[in-house]
Amino acid sequence: MGRPILATVLLLSLSLTSCGGNAPKAERLTEQERAGERLFIQNCAACHATIPETIIVGPSLAGIAVSAEGKVPGQDARSYMESSILEPSEYINDGFNDLMPKTFGKTLTGEELDSLLAYLFTLK
Repeated sequence: MGRPILATVLLLSLSLTSCGGNAPKAERLTEQERAGERLFIQNCAACHATIPETIIVGPSLAGIAVSAEGKVPGQDARSYMESSILEPSEYINDGFNDLMPKTFGKTLTGEELDSLLAYLFTLK
């Protein structure tokens, strides 16, 4: 992908992420959730929207806080989301390819993962 196209995709992703939808208002987020939102914008927003039924590359994460619960029998929402981030090949949503980076387990600290999950739990 050329740089102009990549820049356009990133700008579109950031604008979609900040355009209302089910995204929480920044002033209502805790410090940890705001840190997670920043991580989401840096690492996830190029592929995942927070607006329902909006597909960039991967599935929209609008409502993930609710839909993740019970998605895998015997797993709660946090376990499912954590596994999906750290071992993304384990759970591929129907209609999507296995394109998510496999490096988050090495690049995110435990605190960063907790912040990212805290932010994802605001997406109801």
